[in-house]
Amino acid sequence: MISQSLTDALNEQLRQELYSSYLYLAMSAYTDSQNLPGFAHWLRIQANEEQAHAMRFYEFILDRDGRVQLQSLPQPPRDFGSPLDLFEQVLAHEQEITSLIEQLYRKAAAAQDHATQIFLEWFITEQVEEEKTATQLLETLRMAGDNKVALLMLDREVGARQAGA
Repeated sequence: MISQSLTDALNEQLRQELYSSYLYLAMSAYTDSQNLPGFAHWLRIQANEEQAHAMRFYEFILDRDGRVQLQSLPQPPRDFGSPLDLFEQVLAHEQEITSLIEQLYRKAAAAQDHATQIFLEWFITEQVEEEKTATQLLETLRMAGDNKVALLMLDREVGARQAGA
């Protein structure tokens, strides 16, 4: 059985993962409205991935005989600026999620809850990948600068992303 304190923390992370999905879906809608269907596609896949992360927390809480308590989500922004601005926000958001996961891991370690620590190790590894991908896209956008042709080529490239990739 899991402690109430850790259950509460896991429920908060579940909320954060659901918000991540919501945020990326808002970003997808925004890039679609900016006639960037490749970025919109990439961000929809990212939203689905975050939903799957949330469900991992959901199932883990239940598996440990905890109680899932869904919480309200704040409304995400509607406008995100340029693709460069948007991916700066993506990276900042992923860094924030990394920090939250690391705090949660420390809480599990302090509670000597080894099962939760092992569960969170997957997320720690996943966040390395999330930050790497966001950084690479951001750096590519920085290199493209104001070059519209480069932006359209990148839009096509990221639009080829497959789910789970």
